[in-house]
Amino acid sequence: MKYQVDSGWLSGVRRVPSPHCNSRPDNCPVDLLVIHSISLPPGQYGGPYIDTFFLGQLDIDAHPYFTEIAALQVSAHLLIDRDGIVTQYVPLDRRAWHAGKSEFRGRSNCNDFSIGIELEGLDTDIYTDAQYLALAEVTRAIMQAYPGIGVDKITGHSDIAPGRKLDPGPGFDWQRYLGHVKKVAE
Repeated sequence: MKYQVDSGWLSGVRRVPSPHCNSRPDNCPVDLLVIHSISLPPGQYGGPYIDTFFLGQLDIDAHPYFTEIAALQVSAHLLIDRDGIVTQYVPLDRRAWHAGKSEFRGRSNCNDFSIGIELEGLDTDIYTDAQYLALAEVTRAIMQAYPGIGVDKITGHSDIAPGRKLDPGPGFDWQRYLGHVKKVAE
């Protein structure tokens, strides 16, 4: 397996520790994986802006949109960029601030029990081959470290925050992704 989890960190990935995280509640097993999408500024790829956003250091003068989001304290556990490069911001055993007001199968506050993975993209875009492959490999490593996460416990941000969020959107091919997850497992 390409990635392995050790003390909450994935091996072989870029690490950019975010201050936007905290401890999970006691006796709250991690058993949900949430897929998101992000691009900063919207529709533009590459550059330092996702990193600086998750670090709370976004330069509001770099783009007009940034004045709307600069004060937000947001993070995700992982980001997979358009080239399939994985960056980790928050250890998997800590609570990242990715889901906001959310609910999954009657349980609220999904940040408490979930791992959030951002794909660099827009909810209306098509994701890259490299992203699907990296996402499948990362997913398998997470599922191995957190056996409560099965295929039935993988969802989109739009599904846990309906009406509020649209990501990963119609451009995300769930069958393709889950097919890759199964192949990685073989």
